[in-house]
Amino acid sequence: MQRLTGMCCVKVNGKAIDQEDHGNGNGNGNGTAAANNNHHSNGNGGGGSSKKIRGTVKLMKKNVLDMNDMKASLLDRIHELFGKGVSLQLVSAVHSDPSNGSRGKLGKVAYLEKWIRKITSLTAGEAEFGVTFDWDKSMGIPGAFIIRNHHHSQFYLKTVTLEDVPGHGPVKFVCNSWVYPSHRYMYDRVFFSNKTYLPCQTPLALLKYREEELVNLQGSGSGELKEWDRVYDYAYYNDLGSPDKGPDHARQVLGGSKDFPYPRRGRTGRKPTKKDPNCESRLPLLSLNIYVPRDERFSHIKFSDFLAYALKSLGQVVLPEIKSLGNKTFNEFDSFEDVLRLYEGGIKLPSGPKFSKLKDRIPWELLKELVRNDGERPLKFPMPDVIKEDKSAWRTDEEFGREMLAGVNPVIISRLQEFPPRSKLDPAKYGNQHSTIRKEHIEMNMNGITVDEAIRSNRMFILDHHDALMPYLTRINSTATKMYATRTLLLLQDDGTLKPLVIELSLPHSQGDHHGAVSKVFTPAENGVGGSVWQLAKAYVAVTDSGYHQLISHWLNTHAVIEPFIIATNRHLSVIHPIYKLLHPHFRDTMNINALARQILINDGGVLERTVFPGKYAMEMSAVLYKNWVFTEQALPADLIKRGMAIPDSRCPHGLSLVIRDYPYAVDGLEIWSAIETWVKDYCSHYYTHDDLVRGDSELQSWWKEVRTEGHGDMKDEPWWPAMQTRADLIQSCTIIIWVASALHAAVNFGQYPYAGYLPNRPTVSRRFMPELGTAEYEELEKNPDVAYLKTITAQLQTLLGVSLIEILSRHSTDEIYLGQRDDSPDWTSDEEPKQAFQRFIDQLTKIEERITDMNQDKRWKNRVGPVKVPYTLLYPNALDYSNVGGLTGKGIPNSISI
Repeated sequence: MQRLTGMCCVKVNGKAIDQEDHGNGNGNGNGTAAANNNHHSNGNGGGGSSKKIRGTVKLMKKNVLDMNDMKASLLDRIHELFGKGVSLQLVSAVHSDPSNGSRGKLGKVAYLEKWIRKITSLTAGEAEFGVTFDWDKSMGIPGAFIIRNHHHSQFYLKTVTLEDVPGHGPVKFVCNSWVYPSHRYMYDRVFFSNKTYLPCQTPLALLKYREEELVNLQGSGSGELKEWDRVYDYAYYNDLGSPDKGPDHARQVLGGSKDFPYPRRGRTGRKPTKKDPNCESRLPLLSLNIYVPRDERFSHIKFSDFLAYALKSLGQVVLPEIKSLGNKTFNEFDSFEDVLRLYEGGIKLPSGPKFSKLKDRIPWELLKELVRNDGERPLKFPMPDVIKEDKSAWRTDEEFGREMLAGVNPVIISRLQEFPPRSKLDPAKYGNQHSTIRKEHIEMNMNGITVDEAIRSNRMFILDHHDALMPYLTRINSTATKMYATRTLLLLQDDGTLKPLVIELSLPHSQGDHHGAVSKVFTPAENGVGGSVWQLAKAYVAVTDSGYHQLISHWLNTHAVIEPFIIATNRHLSVIHPIYKLLHPHFRDTMNINALARQILINDGGVLERTVFPGKYAMEMSAVLYKNWVFTEQALPADLIKRGMAIPDSRCPHGLSLVIRDYPYAVDGLEIWSAIETWVKDYCSHYYTHDDLVRGDSELQSWWKEVRTEGHGDMKDEPWWPAMQTRADLIQSCTIIIWVASALHAAVNFGQYPYAGYLPNRPTVSRRFMPELGTAEYEELEKNPDVAYLKTITAQLQTLLGVSLIEILSRHSTDEIYLGQRDDSPDWTSDEEPKQAFQRFIDQLTKIEERITDMNQDKRWKNRVGPVKVPYTLLYPNALDYSNVGGLTGKGIPNSISI
C-alpha cells in the first residue's frame, strides 16, 4: 500500500486546502471538486479486469425513527421511481488520480437495491439493503466511499460491508451518521473503512479526503446553523438570559473574561438579542430543537426517554399557575408523613373553582404529565433508596458523615491539616474569614484524643463550603433564600466511620463584607431542643453541599468541562485517527444534553434557578469557581492527594495509600481509574511506539492546542496543561478525559434520586435562619421540631419540581452504553492488538464488579452500606450486562455524560 514518506503529519488548520478545487462553502464548510459530479459516473481506474463486489448496507429510515412520518417514506419511493436513489462510489486506498488532486481513484457509481420493494416496519430497528459494485481489481483495496442521497429525506447510515474484495476479503465501514439529501451539502459525504491511521501514515489516495472532511466539520464560523449542518464550533455561554424581557431576566455572559471565565459550548449562530448584542437570542421556552451537530443528537429511543424530563420541566409555566391559586397549605409539608405521601400514596392536586380555572388555562392531560408520565397517580414518585429500609436512619450522625464518602457528592471532603481552619479569601475585601471553632468546642467529644493528636494521626476531616459561598451570600440572602457558609469537622473513628464534631454557620457582616464573617458554632446533641438545633445545623450543611454538588461537582466539573474536548476532537481528529476512535464513545449525547440544559435547566428562570439555593446567581457563581479548575487535578489520584485523602506511597496499589481505608468512592474509583489508565496505555502504545510520533502528529497537536486556546481558552496560559510532547502526556490526558466523562459523572449523577429524591435528606434551599432563643420560631422548634425543620428547608412546590428533575437525571436510558461496551463493536477497528487490549479492559472491569459485590456484603466495611442500608454501587461498571433496561438502578458507569 502506498504511503506518505519523508514528511511529518499534515497540519489541518481550518483553512481550505487546494482552494481552486473547492466550491463555495456555506455554514457546512468548503465544497470539493468532487461535488461537481463531473468525474464520478465513469471513474473505473482503467486497465485492469473488473469484478463485481457485493455489499450490504444497514441504515435506519427517517420514517422508522419518526414513527409517523409516512410522507417522507412515500416521497422517497417516488424519488426512486424517477431514478433519484441512494448512490455509493468506492474510493481506492491504493491508487491516486492526479487529475483529481491526487485523491483516490473512484469506482463506478452503484445504487442501493430494492428500496421501493422493501417494506420497513414502523417498529423495526434497521433496514438492510444490497448494493453491487463494479470494481477494477487493479485499483486495490477500497479505503472509503462517497455516498449521495437523492431522496427527499435523511436516513441514519449504520454500516457498509463489502463481502469479498479481490486480494483482501471483507472490508467494513462503520458509519453511524445521518445522511441528508445531497442538496443540503456543498461537499460529498465520505466514509472511511475501519482501518486506523496516524496522519503521516495515511495513504496518499485518502489524505485529501481526510483533510477536507475536517475542514467541512470546522465550518465557516458564521451564520445560523441548521439541523443538517455538521459543524462543530465554539461560543460563550451567552444564551442563558433573556434581556429583551427586562433587566431581571438578563444573565452574565460566561466565558471570554477574567472575572467570569468558562468552558466553551457548541455554537448555534442564532441572532443576538435586541437589547444586548453580546447575548444570543433564545428559542421559545418549550422548544427542544436546539442546534447541535446532527450526529450528536439523541437517538430516537433516548429522546423518547428524555421527553419525560421536558414535560416535567413545564413546571416553569404550570407550577406558578398552581401557586397563584392562593392555596396556602399546598406549598408546605405539614409533617414528614406528608413528605412520605409523595412516594407511598401521592399528593392530590388542589381542587375547587380556582383549580377548575387552571384546567381551563392549561390542558389537563399536560398538567398530569408534569408530575408523572408512567401511569402513577399524580404527584407520586418512586421510593428513594435512602428511606426504603428505614424511614429515619438518614437523620443519624453516622449517615450524615458516611454520605460524604459514599453519597452523591463524595468528592469534596478533605483531611484537616491545620486548626482552626483558615480561609483563603482576600482579607482586604472580605476581612477575617478564619474559623471561630476552638478546641474546647470539640475535644470533649473526641473519644479521649486531642485535636493535635487527631491531626497528626490523619483522623481529622472537614467538609468546607465556606470560601465558595461567602462572596455570594449577601446577594443570595437578599432573596427569599436564607443561607449560611458552612464548615463541618469530623473525626475518623476506629471502626472507619466518621463522627461529626462541630458545624460552623457563617454570614457576612451586616456592615459590609470587609468586616469579616459572623459565625456561630453548633455541636452534636440528641435530645430536646438541642437535638432539634443540631438537626437544623446538619440541614444547612446539606443545603450548601447540594447546591455545590449540582453546580460544581456535577454540572461544571463534568458536563461543562467535557464539551470543549468534544468540539475540538471533531474539528481536528479524523474519524480514522486512533485517538478519535479511543475518545468518541465517551462523547455520546453530551452536546445534546448540555444544549437542553441551557434551554430548560440552567437558564433564566430554569429548573435549577427555581430549585437550588443560589437562584439567579447560580451560573455566575459556577464561573467564579471555574477559576479553581485544574485539568491535571481531575485525575483521581491527584484529586485524592490534593484533598489529603491519600498519601503517595509506591509500595501500595495505585501508588498511594488511602487515609480512610473505607472510602467507597475512592476504593472503587481507584480500581476503575487504574483499569482505564491501563487500557489507554495499551491502546496508545500500539499506535505511538515512541514520543516522536506524538510530537509529529499534526492532528493531535492541532487538537490539543485548540482545547487549550479555544475550548478552555480562559485557562490557556495556565502552566498545568500537559505539553503533549510524549506518550505519557497523551496517556495522562486521555485517561483524565475518559475518567471524567464516564466514572466521575456516574459517581456524582446517578446517586441523586437514591439520596436526594427524599428532599429532607438533601434539601436544596433554606428559607429561614437558625431560630434565635426567645423568638416565635425558637418556640416552634421546641414544640414541633418536625414542622420547624420542614418550614426551613425546600418548600413543597420546589420539592415537586426538584424531585421530578433528579428522578430523570438519575435514570439510565434504555439504550445506555456502559464502560467496556461499544455501540460499534466488534468492527470499530480492524487492528487486532487494540481489540485484544479492549477485551482485557472488559475482563478487568468484570473483576472489579465482583470485588464491589463482595465488599458490599462484607460487614467490616461499614461505609459501604451504612445505617440506611444502601450498598455503594455507583461505580459498579455494568460492563457485561447488555440486558439492562434502564431506570433507577443506582449502578452502572455509562461511557459518556448522556443525561
